Amino acid sequence: MSARLTLNTGFHTGSIDRRIFGGFLEHLGRAVYGGVYDPGSARSDEQGLRRDVLTALSRLQMPVVRYPGGNYVSAYDWKDTVGPRSARPRRPDYAWQSIETNQFGIGEFMTWCGALGTAPFLAVNLGTGGAADAAQLVEYTNLPAGTRWSDQRVAHGRAAPYAVKLWGLGNELDGPWQAGHVPAEEYARRAFQASFLMKQLDPSIETVAAGSSGRGMPTYLAWDREVLETGWDTIDYVSAHRYSSNAGGDTPQYLAEGVEIDRILADYAAAIGYVRGRKRSNKHVYLAFDEWNVWYRARDGEHARGGWREAPPLLEEHYNLEDAVVVAQYLAAFIRRADLVKIACLAQIVNVIAPVLTRPDGLLLQTIFHPFALFAEHARGLSLSPRIESPEYAAGSYGRVPVLDAASSFDPDSGAIAAFLINRSQEPLSVELSVQDRRLVAAPQAVVFGGGSVTAENTWESPERVRPRAGHAERNETGCRVEVPGPGLAVVTLATSSR
Repeated sequence: MSARLTLNTGFHTGSIDRRIFGGFLEHLGRAVYGGVYDPGSARSDEQGLRRDVLTALSRLQMPVVRYPGGNYVSAYDWKDTVGPRSARPRRPDYAWQSIETNQFGIGEFMTWCGALGTAPFLAVNLGTGGAADAAQLVEYTNLPAGTRWSDQRVAHGRAAPYAVKLWGLGNELDGPWQAGHVPAEEYARRAFQASFLMKQLDPSIETVAAGSSGRGMPTYLAWDREVLETGWDTIDYVSAHRYSSNAGGDTPQYLAEGVEIDRILADYAAAIGYVRGRKRSNKHVYLAFDEWNVWYRARDGEHARGGWREAPPLLEEHYNLEDAVVVAQYLAAFIRRADLVKIACLAQIVNVIAPVLTRPDGLLLQTIFHPFALFAEHARGLSLSPRIESPEYAAGSYGRVPVLDAASSFDPDSGAIAAFLINRSQEPLSVELSVQDRRLVAAPQAVVFGGGSVTAENTWESPERVRPRAGHAERNETGCRVEVPGPGLAVVTLATSSR
């Protein structure tokens, strides 16, 4: 089976925003306690931060990490999380029926961000909280000393402002499961008021309004339109969320998940464009896909309810090869729509629906870790518009779908082209890669991932069963030919110069 990918560096959708490789850390299960923060562990530094987790996550090159939630943020009081740890209150976490000790708070998260080399993306509580409380958090983190809350930061040991630039305005308040759930008109007013006050304190910040929590919501896009129309003048992004599932056991359909992701991106481009047109506005609002992943096994019952314990093991999904191929399709879609998607956050990063699992004596990289690392390593510069010629296959309710899914980037400074080739079938796929307007100046390089059983996974006993390996790209006049495992991913890098 064969396919063809044609590229021309004159055809692109703009610059790739590196923030599409963001992550998400929520106070949920063992994500924080026993995940990124474990002061009793020999694997932790003097701040209590797991060194092995930092090392693993550094490979993902996440420019931003969203925190502290998620559902957790809708009943969150940031004031509980600052100051001396001995004085911080223990609180019930209503979202996940757990006990929150608040030993890891704003200051600890900022320290962790510095250790990882990432920027904080802080969410404010617009469920049980409001605009004044959100503005006070901006005052605490971003203002120089001389006001009530900035002086509190100084008293807590941090003289210089944290200068947090990216802020989320609540979470999934369209969902009846959310603390403070309200109709779209009420949330839109809350978001507008909060963003306005926050930007009055620090005009340099950017804010992300909470869009629909999923395409299956009855208010999908109507909610987003209301939020965009009300908040247009003060918000910078609207969020989208999706968790992919193969609960029905239909692998051919599941491996075509990129079709659904593309539809969601098209929906948001249309909704944003509609509101922009109605307002006759020169301003652009972009998409922050700030929760996305595969999640369907560890979702209900004891997997999602903590029994009022501290850091219970919750939502600890185990991933296989087909899940990793779906993750690759998310990233390819984000790259192709570089004109729209400026931020995306893999949900989440440690233990909870995560690429990394921990236990006291070690760390495991799950299958989904590897495509994320490969995309983050190689995607640079402009997002090229791929021309795909591919056989199709029957993908359940998605109909006939191309076997080949692809994205590509071009770095004008170095001349490097990276092509991300995703094989949705369960057979090998030979791909002819052609670059119309550049010539190769060195042998192409390839890394491949996948092939074999779709249910193959990495385990503590066999931690490297599914991992990247060297591939072979056969050079020709206009590019190269590479075999992509089925199902799987090939990343081809080309050193080029102008013809």
